[in-house]
Amino acid sequence: MTPNSIIASAIRRERELAQISLSALAARAGLSKSTLSQLEAGKGNPNVETLWAIATALDIPFSSLFENASSHSALVRATEGVSLSSQTSGFAAVLLDKCPPDRRRDLYRISLKPGSARQSEPHPRGTVEHAFLCSGRVRLGPVDAPVEIGPGDYFRCFGDVAHFYEAFGEEALLLLVMDSPR
Repeated sequence: MTPNSIIASAIRRERELAQISLSALAARAGLSKSTLSQLEAGKGNPNVETLWAIATALDIPFSSLFENASSHSALVRATEGVSLSSQTSGFAAVLLDKCPPDRRRDLYRISLKPGSARQSEPHPRGTVEHAFLCSGRVRLGPVDAPVEIGPGDYFRCFGDVAHFYEAFGEEALLLLVMDSPR
């Protein structure tokens, strides 16, 4: 299965589970019906903003838009995974592991290019983000109380408020765990 076909079937599945029409989901997500139709057909190249809008409109975790066969062991090499890029900043995310059905925990490898901040709207209530910086320097956290971290630093903050990520000096590599209540 290709990444686009995985995303296409997940959008269709989640929309049908929510029992809403293509038109209704497009309106909720702020997308055109034709764009959403193309995504469900496995066409196009969705960016992270589009997929976040769809997940938010469906009131599901972002990772629900990816069907990963899960086993007890998994290896994702540094050059592997489906990378989703931002149209508005130097931000790219790779979902490393999807949360099992009885929990809500998503694990991401985030690459940030300096010079552009990734703004994030609040996630569902009770969401906590755990960030571990692998390389570079990053300013992140709630818009009203950001912190700066360096390689090896760990930072935890609420993700249910407006927040951002910004690299400075050089490209940064960040491991991000999103943890939200069931």
